[in-house]
Order: sequence, then structure tokens, then C-alpha cells
Amino acid sequence: MLKTLKEIKEEGWDALVERLGIAGATMFVMEHEKGHGDYTEERKKIFDRKTLDEIVREIKELKSTMD
Repeated sequence: MLKTLKEIKEEGWDALVERLGIAGATMFVMEHEKGHGDYTEERKKIFDRKTLDEIVREIKELKSTMD
């Protein structure tokens, strides 16, 4: 049976952590996912005038749709 993308990502992350440790795995992922744009400006637009509770609620709602 084929694995889901979520399963592959989880297993890949676990393998990186096992081999490189949490800090090394994080550095590896950050190095390979540079992204684009100006994150500081984007962050200001995304989180402008939102409370921490609102941000946490939105994250939980998004996460629940991904499971």
C-alpha cells in the first residue's frame, strides 16, 4: 500500500532527527526550504492586530483540517 504524503513527511522528519538530532534536522530543513519574499513584511500583514489566542485558534483549526 502506498503511504500518504503526511506519513512520508513524518517518517522523513523522524529519520532526520534520528540521524542528525533535532537541531541538525531543523537546520537541514531550513537550508532546503528557503522560500521567497520578505517574511518580516508578510508576517506583519498576516498577524497584524491579532492576539496570540486568535493565532493559536487559527493554527488549531488549520491543523484539524489536515488530519
